[in-house]
Amino acid sequence: MRRAILLILDGLRRDLLSPRTTPRLAAFAGGAERFDAYRTVFPSCTRVVSASLATGCYPARHGLQGNTMALLEGGRLVRHDAGHPDFLQHKRRVTGRSLAMPTLAERVKDHGGAVVFSNVSPGAAYAHDPDGHGHVYHRAGSFGPGRVPMDDAHALRVALDVAGDRAMAERFIAEAVLAPTPPALAVLWLGEPDASQHALALGSPAHLAILAEADRTAGRVMDAVAGLPDREEVLFLVGSDHGHQSVAGVVDVEAELVAAGLKDATESDEVVVASNGTSVLIYLHADAEARAPALAGFLAACDWAGTVIARDKLAEIGQAGDNGLAFAVSLRASDAPNAFGIPGSSLAARRAGEKKADVIGAGQHGGLGAAEQAPFLMISGRGFGADVARGHAACVIDIAPTILTHLGLAAGDMDGRPLQAAGGGHG
Repeated sequence: MRRAILLILDGLRRDLLSPRTTPRLAAFAGGAERFDAYRTVFPSCTRVVSASLATGCYPARHGLQGNTMALLEGGRLVRHDAGHPDFLQHKRRVTGRSLAMPTLAERVKDHGGAVVFSNVSPGAAYAHDPDGHGHVYHRAGSFGPGRVPMDDAHALRVALDVAGDRAMAERFIAEAVLAPTPPALAVLWLGEPDASQHALALGSPAHLAILAEADRTAGRVMDAVAGLPDREEVLFLVGSDHGHQSVAGVVDVEAELVAAGLKDATESDEVVVASNGTSVLIYLHADAEARAPALAGFLAACDWAGTVIARDKLAEIGQAGDNGLAFAVSLRASDAPNAFGIPGSSLAARRAGEKKADVIGAGQHGGLGAAEQAPFLMISGRGFGADVARGHAACVIDIAPTILTHLGLAAGDMDGRPLQAAGGGHG
């Protein structure tokens, strides 16, 4: 039986792969097809990317607009952290759908099923299967079909660190890769190096040590896949969801709008600012629509706003004006190197509420900066060459149709396109 195995190393940017920093990944590249123009979506944040990867669609169609986003509830704009374990269930109650497009887990439920192991935020993990079509393992709660909670003997109890990733990978290998009856789709989403990159300078000795550990964990999975007796029937995809930029400074966008008289107060809800790392989504209630021109003029004049996308241009970045989304802003970025020679820096938007503040000089993502928009992707299996570099455009939304094509299932209603040589890929 054909099956697909997807391994994601969260936050690993493409230019940090090398025989020196990630020897196992570099060796795997020699036997796989590499996608050198592979990009992610906007915002380049894990919860958004998870939903985009799982559905093969841009946020405009699946409806998870950001790691932080607003929903229209009872006539008011309410800001939410999409990483909360219950967010997608809440979104279903408010809008009628957790995600507006079916996920891979739903599409393969009657064709071998899906198993997902994830060590990132709960919201990102559950975006792969918010409606309970397969099995999802996460430290905040593990669920079987029907979203039935697993008992303690089967739940995933790991920490968000390299040791937790390693333990999760061992279970994944035993229960999804080497299982007597393996699933049609097996997903392993490591929390590193992303988790540590938010606290460390990119390229620093401590950061390189984390990369080495993540690479070793990936290597254990690669060894298990390489030894499969049905290896020729397995499509093996190894990649990341986004890259990182170095934080050059932090901007309190909400305070800027209040000071400019464009938002009534920090806690007011006629204008809602949703921070997404190095980008922000700005929502405008219908009753305050008259402020749109002034907001547009203000944002255009701000030196911290690198790229401003108004509502009529949101489709160009895969977004839509749902829930009152009026502007998307990627904060100012540059190719300037950090102290360790790693290029790419961005301003970050101040996080709301009690969230931990960004670390100046450490990594962050969410916007359109070159490095955060440069994850990596390598594919080994039927339809892909060995030691081949593919230069045409590819995107994270192409992963789902690629997997479905391998499994012999339809994918024509997705935004992405299959990356098998005959399919041509996205773009």
